[in-house]
Formats: sequence, structure tokens, C-alpha cells
Amino acid sequence: MVESTPSEIPVFPAGDLLSEEPQLETYRHLKQLILLLTCLERLWGSRQDFFAGGNMSIYYSTRQRKSEDVRGPDFFVVLNTERKERKSWVVWEEDGKYPNLILEILSDSTAQTDRGLKKQLYQDIFRTPEYFWFDPYKLEFKGFKLIYRRYEEIEPNEREWLWSEELQLYLGILEEQLRFFTPERELVPTPEEAEVQERQRAEAERQRAENAEAKAERLRQKLLEMGVNPEEFG
Repeated sequence: MVESTPSEIPVFPAGDLLSEEPQLETYRHLKQLILLLTCLERLWGSRQDFFAGGNMSIYYSTRQRKSEDVRGPDFFVVLNTERKERKSWVVWEEDGKYPNLILEILSDSTAQTDRGLKKQLYQDIFRTPEYFWFDPYKLEFKGFKLIYRRYEEIEPNEREWLWSEELQLYLGILEEQLRFFTPERELVPTPEEAEVQERQRAEAERQRAENAEAKAERLRQKLLEMGVNPEEFG
């Protein structure tokens, strides 16, 4: 085997590091994150006053250094900000804004940190009004609301859903996935689910129109059999 000389060894350029947060651990974790992002983005499609991020870094150093004080929530939402693409969330470049809501997707390796250190951080430093966590395998789901500088657990409703005052939405488990529900308790659909619903509504409308037309034709024939001209009724 011929050995490569140093000049022949390829040199790869430095990559553009978009986020320091580690990759999501399983495909189920990834699916859950995509589900939350796509549903909220579709629901708020006409809004331009929020940013929703997933598995990306939040830099919050008081000395404005990206080399220190960084965390990467699995999912977070910032309200009253410009809706635009970002590589990361840099607090000092965003008018000092921290997330209004954070959700961590638990795993065996992160659950202890998510329930302890991160919860404390989001309460004491971020002052994030609402914090949730969800385990996509064990289906553990809890939420907390910041009250007088301390997190208090959010009480579930009769369906075990938790209300988010920040999003004005419910969060609840459906078919082993965490989903959004409207204040009217309707499921916030994915784009694919919305397309299916639209097709079903269009088909139902077509059926109603055909039934009405068939009913009108039967009435017309009945009138003709009775010697009545339907045209007289305009």
C-alpha cells in the first residue's frame, strides 16, 4: 500500500457550526420535535411576531461571549419578536429576550438534567414563564408556570392536557405524541392532516350538493306526474 504524503492528505474547511446542542437521541425524539415545529408554524402561518426553535443553542452570557453560558433546549418559543431564520438565539442580539416557553424531550441520558439543572436555570436565569418536559417513550409529561419567581406545576384538565397561557393552546398526548390543541379543544393538525381534512370537507360538500340536486330532480318529476309545471314556481 502506498502511503499518502502530507501534501496529498485532504484538508477540510472549517464548518459553519449552527448550534452546539447535541443531536437528538432517537428518531422518535426527532419526529416529536418536527411535529411541534410544523404544527405551530402552520397554525401561526399569518403571524410575524414569534420565533420557534428546535435543538439549537441559546447564548446568554452577560459578557456577550459565545464561548460561555450556552444551552440548547429541544423546543422553545419567543413571542413579540421578528419572525425570521436564525442560526442560534443570541440573547444580547435580541433585545435581551429569553424564551416565553421551553420544552425538553426527555431521554435516559438527559432526564436528570432536564428535571433538575435546566429547570433551575430556566427558572432563575432565563425567567422563562413556562417550562414543559415530555418523555416520548414513558409518556411522562409535566408543565410548570413561573409564579413569584418560582415554578409551580400546571394542573392538568380532565383529559390530562396542560394549558399554556403563553401560547394560548393546550398541550396533550395523543397516540403517544405530544400535540397542540386549540382553546376549543380541537387538534392542531399537521400540514398533511390539514390537507386530508380539506379533502374530506370538499368531498362532503360535493356529496351534499349532489344529494340536493337529486332531491330537486325527484321533486320536479313528482310535480310533472301531477300535471304541474315546475317552471311556474320560478
